[in-house]
Amino acid sequence: MDTNTSAPLRPGSAPEWILPREPDVEGMRAATRIPAPRHRASQAPRRRRRLFRFFATLTVLALLGAGTAAAVITAAVTARPDYPGPVAAGDGGSASARGGGMPTAEDGYIADGDSVSLQDSAPAVSKLEPGLREALEQALAAAEEDGLELRVASGWRSKAYQAWLLRDAVRTYGSEAEASRWVGTPETSLHVKGQAVDIAPYDAADWLNRHGAQFGLCRTYDNEAWHFELSPSAKDQGCPAMYRDPTEDPRMRG
Repeated sequence: MDTNTSAPLRPGSAPEWILPREPDVEGMRAATRIPAPRHRASQAPRRRRRLFRFFATLTVLALLGAGTAAAVITAAVTARPDYPGPVAAGDGGSASARGGGMPTAEDGYIADGDSVSLQDSAPAVSKLEPGLREALEQALAAAEEDGLELRVASGWRSKAYQAWLLRDAVRTYGSEAEASRWVGTPETSLHVKGQAVDIAPYDAADWLNRHGAQFGLCRTYDNEAWHFELSPSAKDQGCPAMYRDPTEDPRMRG
């Protein structure tokens, strides 16, 4: 056996060819088909997907629960004896509104956020009492000198439209007693009689609140900065004290 013994050996050492080699771990894994350990980061996307599905499920269940609760509340309110029903055909207004549906311009309807000119031929304006319209036109001319235009956000209303408004308020506030702080009945509302008008925009209503007495126009309710009625005596005596809300107005109890 030919060996190279020329290299000196340290005490206790052995030739390189005698020393055991490091085990071939990768080869052993390949031979025994042992998979390499997975990196922890590879599991993060899977956990995120599970969390997303979990929260998505909770959101869907919450929405379904809210919809069911709203339907139950609406059904309970509409079953109450104080919930106003449709208006008879003899009380005027569009067929849609008389049947409990959406009112139209024929009912004096003006969409929320919209307004019409005091010269408009729409029923909301044309069916206001003549004295009220005349006073409003006089106030309009004076307001325009101050750079403002008085516009009608709501004027005359059919009984059917008023009933529709009251039904909506009852749904919103939960009872007719609470809704009556904001909406009169078809029998008591001065809008139905053509004796009240809601003025827009806010700056115009504020101007009329400060200057309306000289035209016989007065704000009636403290909680409605837009609602004005004709009060001819205001030209000499000033506007009467406002009611806190319509529930304090004896005219609303008829």
